[in-house]
Amino acid sequence: MQEYLKQQIARTLKKLAPDLEVPEITIEKPRSPEHGDAATNVALTLAKALKDNPRSIAQKIADNMDLSSGYIRQVEVAGPGFINFRFADNWLADQLAEAHKIGREFGKGQMLEGKKIQVEFVSANPTGPLTVGHGRNAVLGDTIARVLEWAGANVQREYYFNNAGRQMRVLAESVRARYLQAVGDPAELPEGGYEGAYISDIAEKVKQQHGDSLLGEEHLPVFRKAAEEEIFEDIRRTLSRMNITMDTFFNENTLYEDGSIDKVIATLRNEGLVYEEDGATWFKTTAFGKDKDTVLIKSSGEPTYRLPDIAYHINKLERGFDLAIDIFGADHIATYPDVVSAVRACGFDSDRIDVIVYQFVTIVKDGKPFKMSTRKANFVTLDELMDEVGADVTRFFFLMRAPGTHLEFDLNEAKQAGEKNPVFYLQYAHARIQSIMRKVRENYDFSGKTPDFSLLTHDSEITLVKRILEFPDVILLTASQREPHKLIQYLNELATAFHKFYHDCRILGEDDPVALARTELLTVTATVLANGLGILGISAPDKM
Repeated sequence: MQEYLKQQIARTLKKLAPDLEVPEITIEKPRSPEHGDAATNVALTLAKALKDNPRSIAQKIADNMDLSSGYIRQVEVAGPGFINFRFADNWLADQLAEAHKIGREFGKGQMLEGKKIQVEFVSANPTGPLTVGHGRNAVLGDTIARVLEWAGANVQREYYFNNAGRQMRVLAESVRARYLQAVGDPAELPEGGYEGAYISDIAEKVKQQHGDSLLGEEHLPVFRKAAEEEIFEDIRRTLSRMNITMDTFFNENTLYEDGSIDKVIATLRNEGLVYEEDGATWFKTTAFGKDKDTVLIKSSGEPTYRLPDIAYHINKLERGFDLAIDIFGADHIATYPDVVSAVRACGFDSDRIDVIVYQFVTIVKDGKPFKMSTRKANFVTLDELMDEVGADVTRFFFLMRAPGTHLEFDLNEAKQAGEKNPVFYLQYAHARIQSIMRKVRENYDFSGKTPDFSLLTHDSEITLVKRILEFPDVILLTASQREPHKLIQYLNELATAFHKFYHDCRILGEDDPVALARTELLTVTATVLANGLGILGISAPDKM
């Protein structure tokens, strides 16, 4: 309906003002049902261009719109110039019939058809298990990828990592120290070494494979390789448990091996944006409005992470992605603009890079910050969190709030086993529908019969139909704004509308035509709930 309304408004404007450049038209659902089913503020945006007051413009649009399709029952002008629309009942019935016909594909769009999009997320280096700190990143990235796919895009999920440098050397030395201890050598961890028990677990596996044959320092690569493989396997298991599968893993070292890093420096130098000072190589970020320039290569010869990040994003664009989406924590908010500026300075379209910055997570219990005990050092792993509350609840709670807001993960709320738990509220709605359907099948035989959705005239039925028909627009909104919590808000409204219908409108005992129409209304409701939960990466159980 949104696209239909946009087209009708644009045609009306062209009829009223043929030379007008029609602006982008926004259609929204009014906060109050009293204001109709859809609304636009287009008249307010055109006051200057049309040299008329917004309410007058709105009235002219309302008076001249072509309503011959019968889809719109009423057009009203409200307030300073808003235009409100009320949908016709026959349109609701026809659209519900179409949704019923489409089945499990209902909600899929073509807005991004033909677009190749990369979503890069998690991207934790293989130095330890995934923690709660990685959880919001992982779930946001995967859910955004899923909703983009529902909007028609070809999406690639990529994990970027660095398995070189000091941190990997310290990791290898830490495993070696635990290995030496295991074979009876009183070795000590290196300065700044990794202390988690997972290091001892890896060392024990090395001991089982090699006995005491790795006592010399020349065997350090063996420990590094064992650590990297074991930790990556652990990361993959954790992601799989959260219903996340990566398409590609990209090694930062590739950018050094293929000359991409040198090419970035050379290009920026040619543009007059790189210079040497105090033995370091600097990027002239003051040219892009920053207060200070930024080091790209330290005086020690070690690059800062901005340099490979610049080369990596150029690599993404060179691979032909129409859009490259990064999921970053709030600690990147001041640094990623440098990467975007450098990509643009190197001659690439930086508008094809979209950065989503999320705030961090606090685990809360009994209203206070809570630190679960862990055997794997001073952090809480994602696996430990899932052990506490389950994978579905973990995913849902990470998605409940807008990415840019701080998230308190309330363990008490997450562990509740009833409808007060927000994810169970949605799952119960789906399970309750399936329970109703089982009872209906025991009492009716609807084989070969087509539902007449025009029989759905009760207010609770109409409200539920309207909520169902919003689903495709919600998918497009969520995909365009990259904010999965908007899908959760919609599913909550849908579940609430279902529960109201369930209270007000019975099926058992009704005549066949009404019972059939209501039953198939629930079929579509269950489909939307299952589709929405699937996009969130959460199960839609038939029984609970």
